[in-house]
Amino acid sequence: MDLNPPPGENYANPRICLFHVLFKAGALAFYILSALFFDSFVIIFVVTVLLSALDFWVVKNVSGRILVGLRWWNEIDDNGESVWKFECLDQESLARMNKKDSWLFWWTLYLTAVIWIFFGIFSLIRFQADYLLVVGVCLTLSIANIVGFTKCRKGTYTHIYRNLDVYLCIAFFF
Repeated sequence: MDLNPPPGENYANPRICLFHVLFKAGALAFYILSALFFDSFVIIFVVTVLLSALDFWVVKNVSGRILVGLRWWNEIDDNGESVWKFECLDQESLARMNKKDSWLFWWTLYLTAVIWIFFGIFSLIRFQADYLLVVGVCLTLSIANIVGFTKCRKGTYTHIYRNLDVYLCIAFFF
């Protein structure tokens, strides 16, 4: 993964990029600044988890599809097994995706998880089990998106279906 964004290229979807970053930054900023403004752990927990859940949904259903051409979801089949399903654009469409949008998507996805891990370690060192719970929920949502999009990008498929110009790829999560 390149550390520098592609030169000379503008964002193709600046509004989507803004909201992709805004929800992540909102959850992190509220978690950091909430202790200054609120004494109630319940408010901190609810608002931080709500912002993180909004980020999870936006990344999974909007920015992932528009910025990198990938989408994932999980279903329970008739046997009660968890089945991960992946949607990805065909190779020609993926090649036309904006490199700067893609760079922003992947870096913010991984960086957010690293920051939540840092906050988790900090909460552990300070013996704050309640804040560790907040971080755990937010980290779980971040890691779920990382696993889903990474599996989709790596092409861990068992079946590929052609549907318009989108491939529907089904994989089983073990």
